[in-house]
Amino acid sequence: MAAEPRLLANAIRALAMDAVQAANSGHPGMPMGMADVATILFTEYLKYDPADPDWHDRDRFVLSAGHGSMLLYALLYLTGYKQPTIEDIANFRQLSSPCAGHPENFLLPGVEATTGPLGQGLAMAVGMAIAERHLNAVFGDELVDHRTWVIAGDGDLMEGVNHEAAGLAGHLGLGRLKVFWDDNRITIDGATDLSTSEDIPARYAAYGWHVVRCDGHDAADIRRAIDEALADPRPSLIACRTIIGWGAPNKQGTSATHGAALGAEEVAAARKQLVWDSESFVVPEPILSAWRAAGTRSKGEHAAWRGRLAGSKQEEEFLRRMEGRLPADTGLEGWLDDLAANPQKIATRKASELALDAINPAVPETIGGSADLTGSNNTKSKGQQPFTRDDPSGRYIYYGIREFGMAAAMNGMALHGGVIPYGGTFLIFSDYCRPAIRLSALQQVRVVYVMTHDSIGLGEDGPTHQPVEQLTSLRLIPNLAVLRPADAVETAECWALSLARSTGPSLLALSRQNLPQVRTERSAENLSARGAYRLRSAFASRRVVMIATGSEVQLALAVADALEAQGVGADVVSMPCWSLFDGQEAAYREDVLPPHVFKVSIEAGVTLGWERYVGPRGLSIGLDRFGASAPAEDLFKRFGFTAEAIVPLIEAALAAQGDE
Repeated sequence: MAAEPRLLANAIRALAMDAVQAANSGHPGMPMGMADVATILFTEYLKYDPADPDWHDRDRFVLSAGHGSMLLYALLYLTGYKQPTIEDIANFRQLSSPCAGHPENFLLPGVEATTGPLGQGLAMAVGMAIAERHLNAVFGDELVDHRTWVIAGDGDLMEGVNHEAAGLAGHLGLGRLKVFWDDNRITIDGATDLSTSEDIPARYAAYGWHVVRCDGHDAADIRRAIDEALADPRPSLIACRTIIGWGAPNKQGTSATHGAALGAEEVAAARKQLVWDSESFVVPEPILSAWRAAGTRSKGEHAAWRGRLAGSKQEEEFLRRMEGRLPADTGLEGWLDDLAANPQKIATRKASELALDAINPAVPETIGGSADLTGSNNTKSKGQQPFTRDDPSGRYIYYGIREFGMAAAMNGMALHGGVIPYGGTFLIFSDYCRPAIRLSALQQVRVVYVMTHDSIGLGEDGPTHQPVEQLTSLRLIPNLAVLRPADAVETAECWALSLARSTGPSLLALSRQNLPQVRTERSAENLSARGAYRLRSAFASRRVVMIATGSEVQLALAVADALEAQGVGADVVSMPCWSLFDGQEAAYREDVLPPHVFKVSIEAGVTLGWERYVGPRGLSIGLDRFGASAPAEDLFKRFGFTAEAIVPLIEAALAAQGDE
């Protein structure tokens, strides 16, 4: 009796409504509505082992409808994960509990992705499915053979990123991706017909997906739909017709169950409706035992996999990749030797391509791509073959014009493990990627964003394409390393930092225009790792410190030359990464930027933020307006990015300070 699916599902319902009621905050409706579907999935189909949440060949489960987080927390507790404990669940949404309002991958084993911003969970699942197919092509069925399952709600399927991700999944034929759509037809505002009337199954069929419908409260019908989905080689949308808040007799089927506690009276009524007599946060022993037994279903499969791994000649390489350990040689040291011997005057986007020519043969886990700007982003290295439905061993993805979808998919690839994704677009279109970039940083995943055409230096495309505020805006995101290299050497160093940075994303802001190589001597140290360093010391007595990034470093050198010719000593500091510099010890920061020396920053973007480095008496040269359409050289001259324009400003500031 205890093993009846409805009784097991009611344990989820009880925990969900109790936790939300205790917190007086949360979303009980979705967990109660999807409890039957989740029960069938976790007790009969999902491949997982709560005793080893990081088993590399486990199925991935993503709760894209992250507001219904209690569904996942209940499942993890019931199936026997070490956490959350029942005390954690009782403290749902409280500061001491890992059961946050929305699932966070860094708080609980078993939470595959941080979800809540709707649409992104499903899009990350597409990335997980890409990683699984690629690694399967490399290591074979014996080591990589699992599925990616998703529960998504109406909101997930309305978000624009859903279109991007689902279209990509259909195009790539990601048949190991299976999505349950919680078709409850309710949003916070009310019935979905207030805001939408589209035929979602037809839309998914047009993407190239298999679509099947079921009664989301009928165990047999749920099994039928899942079996049909498993038998189809396409990605599947399983449309589960459900009643939100199922079991709450007076509020089920309404938006009242969506985003608020049911209330004590309705919880009591639901307990009576569900014939659930246990106290709050107590699961009867027969039901809990049945759930715990279900959590051991895959132990035999797990043990067999471990045996295959131990007997595989690929064991060491497979584990290296899955554990995120880089090869001893990433190819970059040899490339830096070449640059010292043969300096290059090239755009940093081209320097990035040449760095990738060195990296990709040496680091086989990299998977690149671009949002339809491959030739402009220079993200495809020599010999890199495309990832396709027929050949998923390829290491380059043509994402199409899907910047947000690309970024979210890369998050999923990184979360899956075994691959290091990088993808390109123009820096201006980081605005399209920003929600996913933020989740990269929050989830602490190694994703590399290659953002080219980083300033007015892109020229004639004009202000719609010229980034002005983007660099400063991106620097506001915690745990995102924004790297703007000055030349080919710094570009290689920034790539080295990005590959090694396993606890967060990196963003390379790269030029369209050619830049001289400002460093020609081989350094034993990665100078960019300090965030900022003294590129050139003053010859005369130092009166000025010039700070610049990217393409403006060469300009800072020219300004310093002009000042030195007048007997004004000027240090030149290259600052490829604010956040890395901020993390240095105080003594180093004060040595590079002495407190009592006049400082000038030069960057072809907004000046906001530079005051923290130049101080209240310093000078920030930037662009606090939109650009214009013209050749790059004309634009730099028009907006004052020349030595002839900047030197008089510095002289005047020095004179004014001398008069005080």
